[in-house]
Amino acid sequence: MIHPTAVIDDAAVVGDNVEIGPYCVVGPHVVLGDGVTLKSHVVVKGPSRIGDGVQIYQFATVGEDTPALAYAGEESVLEIGQGTIIREGVTIHRGMAKGGISKTLVGANCLLMAYVHIGHDCIVGDNVIMANNASLAGHVEVGDFANFGGYSGIPQFRKVGACSHIAGMSLVTKDVPAYMTVAGNPAWAVGLNVEGIKRRNVSGDARAALKQAHRLVYRSGLKSSDALAQMSELRTAHPEVDTFARSIETSDVGIIRGSGRGA
Repeated sequence: MIHPTAVIDDAAVVGDNVEIGPYCVVGPHVVLGDGVTLKSHVVVKGPSRIGDGVQIYQFATVGEDTPALAYAGEESVLEIGQGTIIREGVTIHRGMAKGGISKTLVGANCLLMAYVHIGHDCIVGDNVIMANNASLAGHVEVGDFANFGGYSGIPQFRKVGACSHIAGMSLVTKDVPAYMTVAGNPAWAVGLNVEGIKRRNVSGDARAALKQAHRLVYRSGLKSSDALAQMSELRTAHPEVDTFARSIETSDVGIIRGSGRGA
């Protein structure tokens, strides 16, 4: 199960039924859960905890120090949830103390396609899909079931809401509310992520409520605070609307708006 060319530090912890392929390097203070697979030429540095059943493909580097100039070598960690798939050439950095939480978190059952990058102190939810070359700078928060098209980019300190969709080659300059689709460079609000909502088996009543909430925020001409005040009953009746509203309330940099390129 462990190839003779693999290098595994004595301070690493390797679970049951782990497969470690040719020329992999597993550093000190790395914990590999049960059933983890490192295909070949994978580098995992610690302190990092890799959840059960995670698959990491060739030439990925997981748990490396961040290259941020403010990083001074302080201890930081990476945690990856069970069942996540990390494809070729992916890079995921641990956290740092300055301006961060000294921890990078990637949830369970995510799919990170080739050459995805997740920077220091990011918090990525469960079931997130990032297509080839999508990148998160430091301190980005991503909700469950968010979906990123190829070559999309998210700057530091942005929030991407649950079940949102970032179209390919988009540059996100502000926060993305839950259940929204954004596209463009800079990204603008296209509308609700209708396909993603369907895939989550959201009920017809909840879909109608989300459409109403979306109209209040994006079509009524109201300020966000006034729009949120008018959807209190919708929030009580439908958790999906409450998730949408909370993603707006917790925005620090403002939400993406606009109805077209340059809007």
